[in-house]
This record gives sequence, C-alpha cells and structure tokens, in this order.
Amino acid sequence: MEIYTSQQTCQQTPASPKTNTQVAHTTSRVSPWLSPLFYQFGRHVLLPLYFREIAITGQENIPLTGPVILAPTHRSRWDSLVLPYATGRCVTGRDLRFMVTINECRGLQGWFVRSMGGFPVDPQSPAIATLRHAVELLQQGQILVIFPEGNIYRDGKLHPLKPGIARLSLSAESSQPGLDVKILPVSINYSQPYPQFGTSVKIDIGKAINVSDYAVGKVKQNAQNLTSDLALVLQKLSGQKLLEIPANLTDK
Repeated sequence: MEIYTSQQTCQQTPASPKTNTQVAHTTSRVSPWLSPLFYQFGRHVLLPLYFREIAITGQENIPLTGPVILAPTHRSRWDSLVLPYATGRCVTGRDLRFMVTINECRGLQGWFVRSMGGFPVDPQSPAIATLRHAVELLQQGQILVIFPEGNIYRDGKLHPLKPGIARLSLSAESSQPGLDVKILPVSINYSQPYPQFGTSVKIDIGKAINVSDYAVGKVKQNAQNLTSDLALVLQKLSGQKLLEIPANLTDK
C-alpha cells in the first residue's frame, strides 16, 4: 500500500504511435504545458492539503504500455483528480484520456477538460464519431478512463454497470489484430460520502482483464459476460454490494 509521499516526480510521457491520429487531434488532445503543470500541482499541493490520507494498493497491476481502459467506481467529482494521482503520468509516465458527459465539456471547465485530454459523450445517444475517437485512442495505445456506473453514487453500493464499456473494448479489440486491450478495474472509496477537508481516500487497483478472452463467439453475449465479470471484480475490490435491478432493465 502506498501512503502519499511528495518525493515522487512526474515522468516524461512517452510519445504516442503516429497511427490513426487525425480524429484524436481534432477531438481532444493533452496540452503539453497544462497537463504536467496540473499533475504536479495536484500531486504536491492540492490533494495532500485536502485529504488526510491517500492510500493506494495494486499499482503493480497497471500496464505500462498498450491500450488500457480504466474502469473506476464513481463516488465523487474528486475521482477525476485522485485517479490520475494513482495511475497517471507520475506513476506510469502516461496521461489519462477521460470520456466525460457533454455537460462537463462546456465553458471554461470544458476548455480545461479538453486540454487535459478529455472528450465529451452523450450518454443517452453516443455519437458514432465519439465512439470512433475512443477506439482510435485505444489503437494508439492510450489509457482511456470510462466510469462504468455512469453517474456518481454515494449510497455505499455498486450500481449496475453500463454495457458501453464492454461493447467499446470489444469493438476496439476486433478492429486491429493483436491490439490486446486491457480493462483495469479500480475501486475508489472515501471515508465520507461527500469528501470534505481531512477526508481519507482509498484506491484499490485490480488485475487487468484481457478483452481478447471475450472476443470469440457472439458479440452480445461476450459483452454481457465481460460486463458481469467486471462487476464481480469491482464488487470484490470495493467491498460494496451490487445493487439489484429488475431483469428487464439490465440491457438499458
């Protein structure tokens, strides 16, 4: 387990492969000056001042190369800051690319989100261009962050996962032979439902799931199996009970 230390410095982000870059450059990008500056500020100033303790386990499970989808539980807006702290460039030398809702990509906040590599998606009706962009990021070997529960939940339960993360990962895996997409389950838990000054946070990173193991057979069934297995891993990591929902709503 890692407890916060200010001795670590951010690594230089390795250059991404120069393939399939047109959509990535026009839809989202990581600012070469803002990203390292904010990573350092967050790691050494903001987070250690706000949180009493940041405990991390499982960092050895983070792939240092290749396409990865981080699949964290969603408990607070602080998730988007503590997740890079635990898995981002100061740990792996890699920036995180967040898939966020359209509402979070407007105005000044939207400029900041995009400058840090985020890009918008309409959760009710995802545009084909957005999904294509996400696939191309994975083809480039990037780390893509998707919150599989969709929304923030503070009730101490793991909510049913949206099927999109499985469908997207399988689509990327089938788009390029040997791509080897990994899904990395991450549990984020705070000592208070609404994190305040002095709150503690615990981040548990599970072992990567190989998407290629689910790429043979019927796509719909594969996606359901992958979603179910991811939910089981997140349930075990977080120690939270999976919220039951009616069977006729599970595919929505």
